[in-house]
Amino acid sequence: MKEVLQSPLFGIVLSVLAFQVGLFFNKKTGSPLCNPLLIAVALIIAVIKIFHIPLEWYQKGGDVIAIFLAPATACLALSIYGQIKQLKRHLLPVVAGCFMGSCASVISVIALCRLFGLDETMTASLIPKSVTTPIAMELSAQGGGVPAFTVAAVIFTGILGAITAPLLVKLLRVKEPVEKGVAIGTCSHAIGTTKAMEMGELEGAMSGISIGVAGIATVIICLFL
Repeated sequence: MKEVLQSPLFGIVLSVLAFQVGLFFNKKTGSPLCNPLLIAVALIIAVIKIFHIPLEWYQKGGDVIAIFLAPATACLALSIYGQIKQLKRHLLPVVAGCFMGSCASVISVIALCRLFGLDETMTASLIPKSVTTPIAMELSAQGGGVPAFTVAAVIFTGILGAITAPLLVKLLRVKEPVEKGVAIGTCSHAIGTTKAMEMGELEGAMSGISIGVAGIATVIICLFL
């Protein structure tokens, strides 16, 4: 049994099954609170804790899944290409929106970290919370942060964005698809983009392009910190 748990296959199978359970509950309830990724994370943590499985054993399979993170993000380019005319029409607002959203994210993190007395290491780890994981980890490492904390913050931010995006769109009465997509992609990267795609093709495309633009904007902003 120990050999099975130490195999990369264990982490892969556990991740897939947990996500499928999350999808099942999401479809059954239709509630944004039943986010498949959130449920999957909770189930995986529960299994590891209950059966006292070392995190390193699960991580062997998790690392295999992580290899597909960058290619999966790059696949968003397909939806962007399908909306290339709309992107050209709204290029300046998209870039401006992403840049301002990135500024708001970075400034709010710094302000809150100082308010709650967090040290420079934790601040550096949280600053790139709203950009896609590969960029966030690199920014965290270069800024003196802890990439592991950054990954946790990125995942939490993305899940929070995916859960709250539909509610905020209704509450703030945002009607324009481009506005919805840019806002979601800028603040909650790829995880939020999955929710934007459910809203519509244009929303998904704008959210997808915002991931890259917001990532570049955050890198530029961090050069001046």
